[in-house]
Amino acid sequence: MSIQVKGVEKRIGLALSGGGYRAAAFHLGVMQQLQALGLLDKLDLLSCVSGGSIAGATVALNWGRADKLDLLAQFLSTKSIAVSSVLGGVLDPFSSRILKLAESYDTHLYGKQKLSALSGGPRIYLNATNLATGNLFFFVAGGGKPTEMGEHEMGVVMADGFPISQAVAASSAFPPVFPPLRLDANVYAPAATTEYVTLSDGGVYDNMGVNPVLRDRNALDYVIVSDGGKPFAIDNRPTESGAIVLKEGLDIMMEQIRGLEFDRLQHRYLAGKGPKPMWFSIDSRIGEAQPGDAAFASVIGTNLAKLSAEEMTVLTRHGGALVKARISLYAPELLGP
Repeated sequence: MSIQVKGVEKRIGLALSGGGYRAAAFHLGVMQQLQALGLLDKLDLLSCVSGGSIAGATVALNWGRADKLDLLAQFLSTKSIAVSSVLGGVLDPFSSRILKLAESYDTHLYGKQKLSALSGGPRIYLNATNLATGNLFFFVAGGGKPTEMGEHEMGVVMADGFPISQAVAASSAFPPVFPPLRLDANVYAPAATTEYVTLSDGGVYDNMGVNPVLRDRNALDYVIVSDGGKPFAIDNRPTESGAIVLKEGLDIMMEQIRGLEFDRLQHRYLAGKGPKPMWFSIDSRIGEAQPGDAAFASVIGTNLAKLSAEEMTVLTRHGGALVKARISLYAPELLGP
């Protein structure tokens, strides 16, 4: 898939960050706006993390349907799955919390479909973190290319029969709420070198899904990065509590990584080695549709609980406004005459 810009074929990638249902609804607004601009069906690649994987996989699975975005909106506003998944895994001795999460995704979104069912849409990466190597572990399908899973150090294998629900569960297994997804050698052959591998939330490695969009093999001309993750906020109530200090320390590290990823995008583009980047974060007021949208959207929880009508309205409106503002400013040529 591509778009004609002044008679030249150009390829666009969209990265969807982690951040639970909040991020998924924010990304929904981005995709609604891209559809209104005639760009959604022109996307060549989706790179998804955690909440972004929920949204991306849902849309990619239903790519040929006119109501693909409506299906995602209905799910986010009516279904809560975190509590049932956690309790179900605790009470069921034959299933872990992460498998209960995958079962919930199957029940409400993916209907036990395999990764091969994503072949009708753009190339899509569902990103997790390999705790055995510390690398990005991806499940990738679509775009007319092989369906695969793996990472650069341990290797890549074919993955046509791997469940979409488990790939999304691995991508959204945010610790410590959900344990990692275990892959044995009979599922992922390279795991034999370490007995097995465990996959945790993709946000542990890269919460914005930037890595795949910068790979030379994907050769993108433009990349839109939709960041619906948790922005760091000043806390006017200092603490000496060990648990809170640890949490704040992790938040600071995540904020540093976030900043470095944005810098990396810009550096690669200016060096002529990467696509033109357009990024925006949920707390951005530059381009917001209504005053207060950024502030309201930023304080909505990042769990997997259904969103209220007001939350859905603000999140989708805010995501749509920000992506339109960035395209208009940095890549108006994508909007046509």
